[in-house]
Amino acid sequence: MTGNIQELSVSELSNALKRTVEDAYSYVRVRGEISGFKRAASGHLYMALKDQDAVLDAVCWRGSASKLMARPEDGLEVIATGRLTTYPGRSKYQIVIEQIELAGEGALLKLLEERKRRLAEEGLFDPDRKKPIPFLPQVIGVVTSPTGAVIRDILHRLADRFPRHVLLWPVLVQGEGAAAQVAAAIDGFNRLTPDGPIPRPDVLIVARGGGSLEDLWGFNEEIVVRAAAASTIPLISAVGHETDTTLIDFASDRRAPTPTAAAEMAVPVRADLLADLVGFEQRLISAGARGLENRSRYLEGLARGLPQPRRLMEPAMQRLDDLSERLSQAPARILREKADRLDARAGRLRSPSDQIRRASDGLSDLTGRLDRAARYGVDREQRRFTDLRVGDRSLTAMVRRLKQDGERLARFGQAVEALSYRGTLKRGYAVVRDTDGALVTQADGISAGMALEIEFAEDKRISVLAGEAGTGRKSSPRKKPAADPKTPPKQQDLF
Repeated sequence: MTGNIQELSVSELSNALKRTVEDAYSYVRVRGEISGFKRAASGHLYMALKDQDAVLDAVCWRGSASKLMARPEDGLEVIATGRLTTYPGRSKYQIVIEQIELAGEGALLKLLEERKRRLAEEGLFDPDRKKPIPFLPQVIGVVTSPTGAVIRDILHRLADRFPRHVLLWPVLVQGEGAAAQVAAAIDGFNRLTPDGPIPRPDVLIVARGGGSLEDLWGFNEEIVVRAAAASTIPLISAVGHETDTTLIDFASDRRAPTPTAAAEMAVPVRADLLADLVGFEQRLISAGARGLENRSRYLEGLARGLPQPRRLMEPAMQRLDDLSERLSQAPARILREKADRLDARAGRLRSPSDQIRRASDGLSDLTGRLDRAARYGVDREQRRFTDLRVGDRSLTAMVRRLKQDGERLARFGQAVEALSYRGTLKRGYAVVRDTDGALVTQADGISAGMALEIEFAEDKRISVLAGEAGTGRKSSPRKKPAADPKTPPKQQDLF
């Protein structure tokens, strides 16, 4: 059964587990007590969340650590929001924290989270709804208490950076009725017309100093959140300190950590603008040079992040060299294999000349044996009939017939002998072969210096070297030999 199970490497299994955990728990909220908290030199936060039965490792990256609403400490009970992932290097899972909330407020926190979830589902916190803050507003509307330090800090910062026309809408920022007044102020500023007796603000700042969750609760009320989301004038929320977060922060177009920071967001620095105007040409040149330099560094960074093309090609190049070497050796190997097979088969074969010679020898032997057998048979029968001395005419005729058949059989034997190439050799001819034993039948097949073998009658052979054409000694014509009366008749003479 185990043979059908896919084999995985440790890395493949770890990556599969990582994807499974991240897909199943891409967004979780975990409540627990912080322990083992430490801040690394890189700015990342490492800790563990525990309860009475279990411990969960946690990490908060530097980008998210600067935005936490609560500062992590050992022994602090919190609600951590983030995602689960795995760390293959140590075979463990952990939560990557994106936000931390205090869990000791009880019912208020539960109500706050439920309200936040419901309003977010309505789309009041969508980033697409947020409007840009004007670069240099002419009129700034401020919604805050007229007697607190917040308005003085805002006016002081605006005067230092860029004095603007400020409209204050005084409201309660804490206690009963505060939420209704804040919502009415936001709605009142939006009802002003641009050409009315009271100028319409270009940007709004809703501000309040720090405090506890109960003190800031008015800015978590649904009426305030809906008024901020419905505002057509860009709105900056500056409620509490940097670690304080209220629902109006999510509905506003921009969140400032403090009221002073809200004033800084609302207007630029006048001195900087004047300096920019005076040195515009120099800045333009510098900006162009800086832009080229930044793009060069950016391009260099991208180049360093990309693998070198040659390194990507090296494995393919090595495989190509290997295949090329194998390809170059393949023809020679195939030829060797074919040659070996051919030699093996050639060793089992006999040359045509050898086969002809053997066949001719066998034929001559059979011819001789046939002739001797015929003569022996005739002589034996003749002696037999002679010894019997039978005078019967039929017997005499039979003897004569046997004698005629014997003579005829002898002539057949002589004809067979005449047809053999050895009979031809006896008549003064010769057979020419090359060193491989192949017959040479044409002069075009002979070159100067070529080794040849010449076979004469009675199996006599000599080895010679061919000379150049025309350099051989001219032979004198020979007389045609007289016909030998013992020469066997030609085949046609037998019939």
